[in-house]
Amino acid sequence: MRRVRIAALLLLGVLVGGTLGYMIIERWSLLDSAYMTVITVATVGFREVHTLSDAGQWFTIALIFAGVGGIAYSIGTIAEFMVEGPLIELLEGRRMAKRIGELSGHHVVVGMGRVGSVVCQTLASQGVTFVVVDQDDECIELAEEHGWLYLQGDATNEEVLEAAGVTRARGLVTALDTDADNLFVSLTARGMNPALYIVARSSTLASEGKILKAGADRVITPNVIGGRRMATSLLDPLVADYLDIVTHSDELEYRLETMSISADSRVVGQPIRDVRIRDVTGAFILAIADGESMDRNPSPTRVLCAGDRIVALGTRSQLDALAAML
Repeated sequence: MRRVRIAALLLLGVLVGGTLGYMIIERWSLLDSAYMTVITVATVGFREVHTLSDAGQWFTIALIFAGVGGIAYSIGTIAEFMVEGPLIELLEGRRMAKRIGELSGHHVVVGMGRVGSVVCQTLASQGVTFVVVDQDDECIELAEEHGWLYLQGDATNEEVLEAAGVTRARGLVTALDTDADNLFVSLTARGMNPALYIVARSSTLASEGKILKAGADRVITPNVIGGRRMATSLLDPLVADYLDIVTHSDELEYRLETMSISADSRVVGQPIRDVRIRDVTGAFILAIADGESMDRNPSPTRVLCAGDRIVALGTRSQLDALAAML
């Protein structure tokens, strides 16, 4: 766009300069000077509107060279703009902005580095609609290759978050490189959408409390989680293998999900053992939250109530069967 503007200004400058030149040198009217300039620059070969003086002839020669050069540069620049990508990129950006503008209840991933790219891949594998926000050209190219919705810009800028649909989004992950940026994004996004669920990345444990105070609902410190996982692999490899199976195995496709018990469900008011969830669906109930507390190991006698939130483990089909039951 910058080169196109320069080409347009150059061509306009030649036309204005030629018109003023004839008005000053030949004392012609504005219309005659402009007409003479256009037919000279366009090299159409029409006759002069008036007889030229010697100075006017030399000026016309200079104007021809300037006009041919200006037109050649302008046409080349515009052709490059239309054929070699910038125009296509501009149109694609507008289409992307339109698609993002139509979203509601989606998720926003800020920062597509080592952590953010994994978040995006996981969301994509789950069929979740999300928008990537990043400044880096390579990250944007990667998002484009995967067919993800993306927005190139600085997420610490409120206008960029607005363009990503934060005010209409359901959740946001901020995984930028610095804790200060993640804190600022959390603070800004919380002010824009009080109902937004925000998960932020932290580089140190010392920053977790500050980011939580800024508005994040959860703060994840990858190096701490990684360190604990490595220790588990060292001390109890079998447990580590089990965790890999139930969370990352492509063969078994186990998932952890949360679902709520509706008021008209047949399980309301019954103990867990009587509804035989494991026998009927194949899914495991790992925890039950009732809004005030979480029962991390519910007993078979635990009575299920409307509004309880169930944390369950199972395959996709098992979890779908459990959701239908609840």
